[in-house]
Amino acid sequence: MSNEMYSVEQVADRLGLHVRTVRGYIRSGRLKAVRIGKQYRVARADLDELTGRPPVPAAGGPLVEVSSIVQVDGVDRLAADRLSTLVVAGVNAGHDPAAPPLRVQTVYDEERRRMKVVLLGGPAETAEVLRVLDAVLNGDNGLLGEGSRG
Repeated sequence: MSNEMYSVEQVADRLGLHVRTVRGYIRSGRLKAVRIGKQYRVARADLDELTGRPPVPAAGGPLVEVSSIVQVDGVDRLAADRLSTLVVAGVNAGHDPAAPPLRVQTVYDEERRRMKVVLLGGPAETAEVLRVLDAVLNGDNGLLGEGSRG
């Protein structure tokens, strides 16, 4: 196992998040970190845990997993909350118990009016969620409407 350590700035850059968001994750316990002097350091294993590092494949064959980040700019808090609820509910409602679960995380940056949807899972399940997101965001009666898109 790697013993690499990352600064808060490096973690924010790797995840495409604001530094304050990463610090908030650390303060809330969502992301484990060690304080060294006045700065935090995040172990690679803890960063992998936050991002949903894929499990070890079963002996029966290779594990195929897709990691996707969908960034939606120019979205307000209400629309981001609705989109988050739609995605999470859709993933939970349509889950095949025999398949590994699709992991979903949503992050909203109020200051930048930016939302990110992080998907980790099988290719077919991920593709289906991406199709739904495309329809919701780009359809004629899309969730965001004309006034919310950037």
